[in-house]
Amino acid sequence: MKKRSLTEILIWIVGTELVGAVSALLAGSFSDFFNNHKEPPLLPPAWLFPVVWVILYAVMGFSAYLVHSSDSARFAKKNALNAYYVQLGLNFLWSILFFRFEALWLAFFEIAALLFAIIIMITRFKRVDLLAARLNLPYLVWVTFAAYLNLATAIIN
Repeated sequence: MKKRSLTEILIWIVGTELVGAVSALLAGSFSDFFNNHKEPPLLPPAWLFPVVWVILYAVMGFSAYLVHSSDSARFAKKNALNAYYVQLGLNFLWSILFFRFEALWLAFFEIAALLFAIIIMITRFKRVDLLAARLNLPYLVWVTFAAYLNLATAIIN
């Protein structure tokens, strides 16, 4: 394994955090959305979402760094990172569809695609770096919960 580079780690983490921050900025207000819509059962308090997402984006960025810096074959790393970018793009889009455009059903189908993309990413990460794959399991669980919240919100509204 190559020597870890703090600068590279920070670039991967900050880059991933920026994707989340721009998406959140474009999505608009979470609390305003639920002031105008019925809340689904099990909806956590609003303050929890940014806390969880900051942690998840940091872990995603670090896991992508692990893949990027691994000694695995270049093709395997490229394949894994391409899956990472696809899921990150889908992640970016979901909150905009859901909160900004209030396209609840479209957002649900999009988050279902995101879940599929996360599973593919984890599978490809596993071929390169087992820790990188395992680090994304909480992300998969959280997005599964978000998919439930999306579906429940679409149904009751």
